[in-house]
Parts: sequence; structure tokens; C-alpha cells
Amino acid sequence: MRETKDREHQTMNQLLQMVAPGTPFRDGLENVLRAKTGALIVVGCSSEIMEVVDGGFSINCDFSPNYLYELAKMDGAIILSEDAKRILYANTQLIPDSSISSIETGIRHRTAERVAKQTGKLVVSISQRRNIITLYQGSLRYSLKETGAILTKANQAIQTLERYRTVYNQALTNLSALEFEELVTMHEVAYVMQRSEMVLRFKMEISRYVLELGNEGRLIQMQMVELVGSAEEESRLMLKDYARDSSDEKIREIQATLRKLSSEELLDANGLIRLLGYTSLSTIAEDGFHPHGYRLLSKIPRLPSVIIHNLVGRFGSFPRMMAASIEELDEVDGIGEVRARSIKEGLKRIQDQVFIDRQI
Repeated sequence: MRETKDREHQTMNQLLQMVAPGTPFRDGLENVLRAKTGALIVVGCSSEIMEVVDGGFSINCDFSPNYLYELAKMDGAIILSEDAKRILYANTQLIPDSSISSIETGIRHRTAERVAKQTGKLVVSISQRRNIITLYQGSLRYSLKETGAILTKANQAIQTLERYRTVYNQALTNLSALEFEELVTMHEVAYVMQRSEMVLRFKMEISRYVLELGNEGRLIQMQMVELVGSAEEESRLMLKDYARDSSDEKIREIQATLRKLSSEELLDANGLIRLLGYTSLSTIAEDGFHPHGYRLLSKIPRLPSVIIHNLVGRFGSFPRMMAASIEELDEVDGIGEVRARSIKEGLKRIQDQVFIDRQI
């Protein structure tokens, strides 16, 4: 079921890109909508489509918003090429299998839904009376909203994302301070995981609005990118710090599982702890435990990831790394005396800044 939802999400994003404001196809749909003529448009001409097509006449010309508007004045359906760049047929009658279930009441919308389910192609129905553009593909159904309404929702989502990002930043700062103090428990880690995933989910929601807004969504996208920043990379490094198996493959698996969790499951701290590979929850919840150090080491400028990996492999945990002398750091493969001093000084600067930030 989760995989089905992921596929549906990808399909919907592709559809929204095709009909985004600013595209010729959307301009044509808007022309028909304003003219209040209604229309039934199929995108893609395959053998399955031709089985449900009856009558009409061949056009086979380049797509134009004005051509679509003129052809929609006729009662029949319009058939476009797969990329919606050519108009192939017009004034056709669509006769889908009547045994296919439909929740629609109007003839045009019911036909569109059945054709979409039967052929798997995108079918667009424009309501003459209700002034609505509805997309159908397979079992998916989506009604396009006015640009103004989408902008309002997108701006509300941006404001919410800003609040969540502030909470997430504070949670990361507190976690960093606890890591330096060696006082981290799994519940603090679970809390940061929750906040991180909420930020990333809002990013996905706003990305959908950006797709639907097309050219009108550039400002929203810029705000989203600025607010999200490096949240995804911070989340990945935090998981590497605390997962029992910190291999890249395992981290990708944990990230994929997190994305599939419901809102209720995401709030279950014990479930998140188990996701990291820990089972004796009662002991871990009370006793402190230590990160590997990937996240804080990544904050040191010009420190290559291979050196970070070598440090983690040599010392195992962040506290042991902090306690190491310059001579001990110098012994790590790829680290000379100059870099060892740079690492010690870098971690000290990060520690000072974390404690300052925690007081704000």
C-alpha cells in the first residue's frame, strides 16, 4: 500500500507539471474554461484508446491553445499525443466499458473517469456549468484549483514551515549541547527525528503547490529552499550518528521508512527508537549513550568526509574524539599535526557557539 501511494504521488507530480500555469496545455485549458464550452480531452493515443474511440475526424496538427479552444466548441472528445504537443483527433465519441465503477454523476466526468481507469491515460474533463478542470489517470482524480487559492494555501504552508524549522533548529541546538555534555538519551534523538521529518514533509507539500503554480510558484520555491536549507543532510548525519548500523544503505532504508510513517506512527518515540535498531528500550531510555560524531564533525570547514569516516572508525564515539589529544588525532590516517589542531579548535568553536545559541 505504501509503495502504491508513492507511485501515485509521483504520477500526480508529473500530471501537475504537464498542466502547470504557463504551459501551452494549461493556457488551452484556461481558454476553454473561460469560454464555458466544456471539454473532454485525452492525452495519449494508444491501441487501448482507439478501442474506446468512435467517429470524429483526424486533425494531426501541432498543438495550439487557440486550436484547442476552437475544437472544444464541438461536443466530441479531443485526442492529443502523449506529450500533448499535437492534436490528433477531434469531435470523437468515447465509449468506455460501462461496467467500470464511477463516482461521478455528470456524463462527461463519468466518461472521463471510466476511460482513465480502462486505458491508464490522462483524461481531462472541463465542466461547462461548474467551471472546474478535473484530471483523471487510472484511479487518480484531481480537481485543479484557481491560482489565487493555491497561492493562499502555499503561503500558509510557508508560514507553518517557518515555525517548524525554528523548532527543529532549537531541537538540534539542544541535541548538540547534550552531545558535548554526554547527556543524550534516545528520547531526545527521537524528538529531533520527529521535528526533522515534519520539516521535510512540509517541504514535499509545498513542492506540490510549486508544481501546480508553475511560473507563479518561483517565489514560493525560493522561500521553501531558504527555509529548509540543509535539513535533509542534517537529518541523514544525525541518523548516521545514532543508528546501530550506520552504513549508507541502512540510513537510506531508515529514511524511506520514516517517509512512509503515518502522523500517529511518527509521534511514537519508541517506534522511532526501534527503527534505529535498538530493542531494549527501558535501559536505553534512561541511560545516556553517545553519537559517532558525523554531524558535528561535518560543521568543521574543509574537513573531507573521508577524514570524518577515519575519525569515527578510529575513536568510535564523539566523547572519545573530544578527549583525544592532538597527538592521538595525528595518528589517524590522513590527519597531520596541522589538521589535528584544526579539528580540536573547530570542535571547541562549535561547542562555544552551541552553548551561546542554547541561551538565546
